[in-house]
Amino acid sequence: MLLAGKKVVVVGGSSGIGLATAEMAKREGADVIVASRNVEKLDAVAEKLNAIAIPADVTSDDSVANLFRRCGPVDHVVVTAAQLRTGPFKTVAMEDVRSTMEGKFWGAWRVAREAEIRAGGSLTLVSGFLSVRPRPNSAIVSAANGALESLAKALALELALVRVNAVSPGVIDTPIRAAMPEEARREMLAKTAAALPVGRVGIGDDIARQILAFMANGFATGSIVYVDGGALVI
Repeated sequence: MLLAGKKVVVVGGSSGIGLATAEMAKREGADVIVASRNVEKLDAVAEKLNAIAIPADVTSDDSVANLFRRCGPVDHVVVTAAQLRTGPFKTVAMEDVRSTMEGKFWGAWRVAREAEIRAGGSLTLVSGFLSVRPRPNSAIVSAANGALESLAKALALELALVRVNAVSPGVIDTPIRAAMPEEARREMLAKTAAALPVGRVGIGDDIARQILAFMANGFATGSIVYVDGGALVI
């Protein structure tokens, strides 16, 4: 199996892309540790996967440091955690944009700083295609995603021989969209699917496959891969 005997930490592993990654890594033989601030979901995932669950809040220095003290040396780390708040640029609250950057960017920074990743292992950050294809009312998310992609390239140098990459998803149907009214959600996903060359929106497994590819490919570092169903070419 691809990850037999490897220790994989998924920060943000209780739902969505993180959960799909944890499930896929487990199927490939990894010893999986899932971390999330949602303790209820985290415990359910750990029981389902026979994985280790460690509560962690990426907005807290102490919480992230404690997570990796408990993990010890690991082979691969994935950061999918994000707490996004956005709105029109002129009116969105500064508290909300700071919160978005704190969870999405500084959270990944904390994880990268505290994780003890073995040489030849990998750190994979999850950004988003808004970094290169902005949309109205989402400037802070575009900025956070762009910053993450720049961070991945910089850390590929600073953390070598650990490999650092980023995967940038397009529109993915994950629970993060559950906050939308159901009718609006279905309409948005259907409209997006119809416009994409692949004829559908993404699912968590689509992104998880690329994350595992980064783990397995020892020649990949400083890379940004856009997995968006062709959104960047339409």
